[in-house]
Amino acid sequence: MRTLSLETKNHLGETVEVMGWVNSRRDHGGLIFIDLRDHEGIIQLVITPEKSAAFALAEKLRDEFVIRATGKLREREKDLVNPNIPTGTIELVVDELTLLNRSDTPPVNTHDDGPKSGEDLRLKYRFLDLRRPSMQKILKDRSDYYAVLRDYMRKNDFIEVTTPILANSSPEGARDFLIPARLHPGKFYALPQAPQQFKQLLMVGGVPRYFQIAPCMRDEDPRADRLYGEFYQLDLEMSFVEDGETVRKTMEPLITSLVTDFAKKKLKSDEIPRISFRDAFETYGTDKPDLRYDLKLIDLTDDLKDTEFKVFKTPCVKAICVPGAATLPRSKIDEFTDLARKLGAGGLAYILYTAEGPKSPILKFMSEAEIKKIAEKTGAKPGDAVFFGAGERKKVNKILGQLRIAFAGHFGLKDDNLVALCWIVDFPFYEEDEKTKKLDFAHNPFSMPKGGLTALKETEDKLTISADQFDMVMNGYEICSGAVRNHDPEIMYEAFGLLGYDHTFVEERFGGMLSAFKFGAPPHAGCAFGLDRIFMVLEGVKNIRDIVAFPKNGSGEDLMMGSPSVVDDIQLEEAHISINLDEDAE
Repeated sequence: MRTLSLETKNHLGETVEVMGWVNSRRDHGGLIFIDLRDHEGIIQLVITPEKSAAFALAEKLRDEFVIRATGKLREREKDLVNPNIPTGTIELVVDELTLLNRSDTPPVNTHDDGPKSGEDLRLKYRFLDLRRPSMQKILKDRSDYYAVLRDYMRKNDFIEVTTPILANSSPEGARDFLIPARLHPGKFYALPQAPQQFKQLLMVGGVPRYFQIAPCMRDEDPRADRLYGEFYQLDLEMSFVEDGETVRKTMEPLITSLVTDFAKKKLKSDEIPRISFRDAFETYGTDKPDLRYDLKLIDLTDDLKDTEFKVFKTPCVKAICVPGAATLPRSKIDEFTDLARKLGAGGLAYILYTAEGPKSPILKFMSEAEIKKIAEKTGAKPGDAVFFGAGERKKVNKILGQLRIAFAGHFGLKDDNLVALCWIVDFPFYEEDEKTKKLDFAHNPFSMPKGGLTALKETEDKLTISADQFDMVMNGYEICSGAVRNHDPEIMYEAFGLLGYDHTFVEERFGGMLSAFKFGAPPHAGCAFGLDRIFMVLEGVKNIRDIVAFPKNGSGEDLMMGSPSVVDDIQLEEAHISINLDEDAE
């Protein structure tokens, strides 16, 4: 018996050996009590003066010393039971005590109680921060999480295949991490943003169903829901699949099981809705809506087309009805107004629906019929408030979408024990660059346009072409992206050609795939789930860095290992690299 699990209770009266860290030490004069901690919990050690060697050592112990104790397990007296720990009904009366290692005073808190150390300090001493029971639980849960994933994929006939880490640069939408090729001066490998091309080549190679818990590297700025540099995804692909719905239906049972069986959380709905990209923006102001709460964007453009209120004489007028918001103090309304202004609005018009009737500075500019229509269309009742957005449609959707999230946060509508899932489908194949007004891929150049080659050639407005592409959203986080793949070289040439890229460019960038597609590539589709984001939601954690063993900080630095760091001149010379820093660079 070397760990402090619940199994310990089954050994009452026996002599056992335990090892761990000193969690705390209490000297009661004639007795010394030590709470001993390992990855499974805490047990109380009792050291009496009769065991002189053990008692002498116990007097010198400090927090985080590593020790081994041997003794008999016994039940605690009833008035000394600790109900806050699983082993609170037992204690170990020590016969022998051995010091295995000393510890300096820890610079960070290794307990979950007490003040929490700052993030940068915790990341600098992450090896100590990991000793906290909550971090131990997360590491264990993550291991179990991966086991569930692999078990499901194997039971559904997916074959696990690893793909190269040193690859070629690929337009996945983020900056590549480049690796100089020592044996090929002037050329570079790129760390994979995703195994996209390789998994498609596996389909050409006859693999029926592929999966991988894949490392992905992207040089993107970190956020609360995005790690810097590297993350892991459940990457998968299925051959002889011609529509995205097949992939979605195959993977839904895994995600719902993770929610209900693994995390023991409640699903908002047993049926996962499919929402078009356009409808998501029109209804929620985002393509990753949090459906735990309603707060839909209501279009009032037609209803107010003849209004005399100048603010609403715009191409688009929309509103959100927020239940219970009529009692908001003016100071809080001003905060929401400031947020709207930061997002590009001129202000934030509103109507408060009170028991005495509607109240607002804008009522004097509107007719009774318009005020009544707003209440009918938004469903506003006494106690509610309606907030408005007016202007260009895309901008209005964006502003109200962010306000929707802020309202939900203020009114406590984000239940961590509830999980709302949805699929966003029918993404635009192309988008227009706001500055250059040129066409570009809206998302993934490897997706199949709906309608295939005919759609690319015959659709006059290319911005109306949809991709057979989809995302899954969980509580407002994008957790999956997938598509039916473009497996036809002619379609790929045309898709890039509309952006001004000739055959030579496509062949240079994607020669391997194009060559493979000329040898009987089957139709195929797949997706990739962001494992870190999913796990963050399942664990109820707000910062994604708290569910990873060794993350970078918010500036992309590893404070524990000191990376990124400078390298020796000889290493630069071997890689055929010279450093040319700006004068102002540090």
